[in-house]
Amino acid sequence: MNLNHKVDFISEEDYLEDEKTREIKHEYIDGEIYAMAGASRTHNIISSNVLFAFMGQLDGTRCIPFASDMKVKLSNKDSSKFFYPDVVVVCDDENGDDYYTDKPRIIVEVLSKATRRFDKMLKFEAYKTISSLQEYVLIEQDFAEVEVCRRNNHWVSERYFLGDDVTFESIGLTVSVEAIYRRVQNEDVLEFLQAK
Repeated sequence: MNLNHKVDFISEEDYLEDEKTREIKHEYIDGEIYAMAGASRTHNIISSNVLFAFMGQLDGTRCIPFASDMKVKLSNKDSSKFFYPDVVVVCDDENGDDYYTDKPRIIVEVLSKATRRFDKMLKFEAYKTISSLQEYVLIEQDFAEVEVCRRNNHWVSERYFLGDDVTFESIGLTVSVEAIYRRVQNEDVLEFLQAK
């Protein structure tokens, strides 16, 4: 998200309707919208690797993984927000909206220098308020690190590196960190592959 590109106040209803026809995606925070910057090649590779692993695990179940075009809604009496996670898993939202969910089970964000602080702080605090959310996953793209925060562990951060396996407990999937970074060519990954 680029916090420098906002516009005047817009209602939640107008945002949702306008977003269907916009060429550029926007996230929504309490009446203000923020244009999202395009993602890098590495960002897209990591997101695709995670989505592919989730799809294989969840095929034939009631859980569905979505890529970055499915919004997550967060609201209470004082606040309304819509974010576009890089990957989201939804399990109990059969009658939900076609364009957003308020019942994510897993949210995955791929971090960049521009989004790291926002994803680790503001989004994390907001996401923790969603009762259905079981795991929040933060994946670095400039180096190899996967951070998983789980509700059943009081949102304490657990970090995984190349050579480790990470388990997404809420969907019963274990995948290697190497698989998450497959085809990525950052320094960590290249050094790891050379040492094998």
